[in-house]
Amino acid sequence: MQTHRGCKYANISRDYSVEDLAAFHGHLGPYIVLGYRIGRYIRSTFCGDPFRLTAIVHCSGSPPESCIVDGVQIGSGCTLGKGNIRVVAGDRLCCEFSADGRRILVTPRPFAAPERGDDYDLMIEELAEQLYTMPDGTLFDAEEV
Repeated sequence: MQTHRGCKYANISRDYSVEDLAAFHGHLGPYIVLGYRIGRYIRSTFCGDPFRLTAIVHCSGSPPESCIVDGVQIGSGCTLGKGNIRVVAGDRLCCEFSADGRRILVTPRPFAAPERGDDYDLMIEELAEQLYTMPDGTLFDAEEV
């Protein structure tokens, strides 16, 4: 992979607001927030260089669960365009990250989704806002393997 040494626009790290996530994804939902928070955790604790980092996202392969992929991309810097993220469809929901011969597995903790009803979309958005501010340990478990 390229390192882009000396480039002033390479490997920029920034925090994204819930508004930014919604603008990127088209709306604000719990899975983009969860993926974003996982990606930010990985960048800050495991590997800060998105050119050395690779991700494999295990999920259902369809919305809403697959929305986690958008969050992982924006949070970790692993992107489909760079080719350092892969999606594996299945029954498992977790994210594997590798860098420099090390590997970490991040497994989201279950959360209660609201019942479908007249206010469902608003309630999903409110849940996503709550997830955005929760501590990492409440949202997911991470272990180096």
